[in-house]
Amino acid sequence: MAKDIYASLGVKRRINAAGTLTRLGGALMDGEIVAAMAAAVRASVDIGELQAAASKVIARVTGAEAGIVTTGAAAGLTLAAAAAMTRWDLGRMAALPQTDGFPSEILLPRTHRTGYAQALRAAGARLVDIGHNDRGTGAGVRGLEAWEIEAAITPRTAAFAFSANPTNLSDLSLAVKACREKNIPVIVDAAAQLPPKKNLKAFFQAGADLVVFSGGKAIGGPQASGILAGRRDLVGAALVQQLDMDVPPATWVPPGLIDLKKMKGIPHHGLGRGFKVGKEEIVGLLVALERFARSDDPNPAFEKRLRKISKGLNGRVVPASETGRVPQLHLKVRNPVALSRSLQSHNPSIHVSERFAAQGILIVDPQALRPEDDATLAAALRKALRG
Repeated sequence: MAKDIYASLGVKRRINAAGTLTRLGGALMDGEIVAAMAAAVRASVDIGELQAAASKVIARVTGAEAGIVTTGAAAGLTLAAAAAMTRWDLGRMAALPQTDGFPSEILLPRTHRTGYAQALRAAGARLVDIGHNDRGTGAGVRGLEAWEIEAAITPRTAAFAFSANPTNLSDLSLAVKACREKNIPVIVDAAAQLPPKKNLKAFFQAGADLVVFSGGKAIGGPQASGILAGRRDLVGAALVQQLDMDVPPATWVPPGLIDLKKMKGIPHHGLGRGFKVGKEEIVGLLVALERFARSDDPNPAFEKRLRKISKGLNGRVVPASETGRVPQLHLKVRNPVALSRSLQSHNPSIHVSERFAAQGILIVDPQALRPEDDATLAAALRKALRG
């Protein structure tokens, strides 16, 4: 089984030209990260202490005050919402996801509403849509404005959520300014906003209070990992709601991120208990994060590979400056869904991105594509397109 675990289970290996998608297992971890995780399994440690150590690494790399490792970016959003609603209040922590009697509304611009907003609601928050979608629908030119945020803030407001993408970063400072005056934390979903590496710091530099990154995408860490970073008090409130709290209060030694004076007691298991993260994921994520932070820009190599794959195909290599993250190969086809289905039935099965299928375009994303699979992918694409 150790020689080929997937074959022994009857599971097909797939060529992933669709990107670091969760349903395809995310990033491909390299030997250094796998070795670090293997070493981590052979010892017992205090998870709170390990998270406090992780916080120092995350803070150094991102410029945030603190950070913890989560079980993916969606878990990070749920923990961020929980922390914004409870702060250090033990009664509120115990009540979640019931939020009667304390601020529990999270403001969300209509242009930022995605399926991932469900992770905020999972903490018990009520999402309040604000603004218009004139730009998105082509009905007008105006975007989110400060007065719309200010008018929407009420005593029930717990936080403001911002779903980042390459086109809206300029709006973040506006949102931060409007919210900071009312002590409303801004939560940024930056799960897939790496690369470029500068985004590790950009959202904090713009004033975000909490930012969530995926650990299993561009960072190259374990698929079931993520980062929640930002204000030390909010990160600490998130951590205490994630930890195993079945401990005697008299002997519990809290990690430095947790402020016992402000918390005024020790909570029971919190809303995030189901999001417990293992020592292996924490270690693997930290090794991957530091490696990502010091690595060279992968885009020139990605673009070179895509140009080679694209020979003889009706496609265009779109540079990272246009995609906002990594270069991609865009293939204009007559029936993208049928072609994608055909590629998936290939041996080995091939997956391409269907993000722009409605516009008649299939995408080759190189982030999780092994170089040794490039030739097989190119041949399969040429054959499928001829057919």
